[in-house]
Amino acid sequence: MSNIPSINIAGRRIATDAAPYIIAELSANHNGSFDTALEIINQAKTSGADAIKLQTYTADTITLNSDSEDFKIHGGLWDGETLYSLYEKAHMPWEWHKPLFEYARELDITMFSSPFDNTAVDLLEDLNAPAYKIASFEAIDLPLIRYVASTGKPMIISTGMADDKEIQEAIDAARSGGCKELAILHCVSGYPAPAGDYNLRTLLDMRERFGLVTGLSDHTIDNTTAITSVALGASIIEKHFTLDRNGGGPDDSFSLEPEDLVALCRDSKTAWQAFGSVNYGRKCSEQANVKFRRSLYFVKDLKAGDIITEDAIRSVRPGFGLAPKFYDKIVGKVVIEDIRKNTPVSLTSFR
Repeated sequence: MSNIPSINIAGRRIATDAAPYIIAELSANHNGSFDTALEIINQAKTSGADAIKLQTYTADTITLNSDSEDFKIHGGLWDGETLYSLYEKAHMPWEWHKPLFEYARELDITMFSSPFDNTAVDLLEDLNAPAYKIASFEAIDLPLIRYVASTGKPMIISTGMADDKEIQEAIDAARSGGCKELAILHCVSGYPAPAGDYNLRTLLDMRERFGLVTGLSDHTIDNTTAITSVALGASIIEKHFTLDRNGGGPDDSFSLEPEDLVALCRDSKTAWQAFGSVNYGRKCSEQANVKFRRSLYFVKDLKAGDIITEDAIRSVRPGFGLAPKFYDKIVGKVVIEDIRKNTPVSLTSFR
């Protein structure tokens, strides 16, 4: 176990030999309602998620208030917005953070956040956040990564849009900043992202190349990609979560609804259990059926001294006789006792 990369968040060990850690991303799905944020947290707990994650920024901490072409969005879900107007609508008010953290603790569900600047880290430290997530768009902000790492808390870095060199730079920044427990998430920063873009075999390479706990930040609209990732060693699965996919918020349309999150929590654990380990031994569920395998039976009456001919024995079910692999060795042998047909062939039947 000691050779398996692992991190620990709020007492939960995360590694390939533990069930996948499921993070429900609240993101902007509060849609400006504190009560909606509370209910999303409640539903995440009820659905079986291990953690609920926030995003901690304001429009002013993440972008500039400009309507120049550089800051305009063309196409996609947020067509026509400026970055400032989008983030002004999407951000979670900072005064909500404390009561939301307190509510999560009451429900016994882990809560942490993605900070987008140093002041957000300071706020989250005051709230005793147990871990931090670096969003894909910030994975190249090495000073921010180092500042987060200086807290000494476990970190998860999402790698959407980052190439292998940039991923290594982010890892190096986290390590140099003091991070001891680090995980990375394979991610495609499309909203939504097609499953074909995920190239999940990359997970295997990431685990080998970087030697870290590895997971998936999944922006597809169903659970197939996430469940498949478990069989490739994903130890963390993050999915956006909402109460209503048709709620009209900036992230609702590519988020899971409660019944989907229930299925993800259930099915990812089943996939992990099924993945298991290399094992050629007989399984517990097979034990009762061993007797129904094929074996050799006498199919005619024989007297002591008779020679066993090919038409005297057959390979049939059930499995109380000798294994069929002994058929050729038994033909031509002499029976040493009277044999009744439909009895199993045993080592004491012949010489």
